[in-house]
Amino acid sequence: MTTGTVLVVEDDENIAGLVSLYLEREGFRVVKARNADDALRLSSSDPPRLVLLDIGLPGATDGLALCQRLRATGATPVIFLTARNDEIDRVLGLELGADDYVTKPFSPRELVARVKAVLRRTVDQPAPATLQLSGGAIRVDPARCEVRVGHEPVELTTREYNLLLALARHAGIVLSRRQLLELAWGADWYGDERTVDVHVAQLRRKLGDALDLVTVRGFGYRLG
Repeated sequence: MTTGTVLVVEDDENIAGLVSLYLEREGFRVVKARNADDALRLSSSDPPRLVLLDIGLPGATDGLALCQRLRATGATPVIFLTARNDEIDRVLGLELGADDYVTKPFSPRELVARVKAVLRRTVDQPAPATLQLSGGAIRVDPARCEVRVGHEPVELTTREYNLLLALARHAGIVLSRRQLLELAWGADWYGDERTVDVHVAQLRRKLGDALDLVTVRGFGYRLG
């Protein structure tokens, strides 16, 4: 039985083949694309559960731009698979909505574990009851994956949504960056804690004054 489709966007056939082999062993169906145009076409005709995306794609549209376009049309989880290891690339990728970042060379077994972990944290989460935040100014409807400020829908990435949900479930409590990583990213996440700051900034930009989120200097954040 298949556990869902993973779209692998990678122009190196050897890497794409290796990743596909390990994913298929774990029951995933794999669809491969060599460039952004193919990826957009395939994601539209055959929506995947997750996208593995190389930054250095051939053509005018690289992986960062492609991630931005995918995020504009949905909240499918994205993992960057790339040879770039500079901090600026990691931060930019996360700002654009990537859910994880794996650098080459990599362990195929670890990559599969990352795919499963991201799916557990995002697609496979149980949906809680509808939440009203900031005195009702913000409404979160997990059953529909919707966030509204007043009557206006707000588009959030999967990671931004998970972070908002973690803050909402612990409203009034100061949470450290590490606690927020474990709640929204999962206990097996081992990235930079500053990732939380990047996503908090995105939430503040998108939700504006309706988001009653307090920064506790040197520790973390409190909602309400």
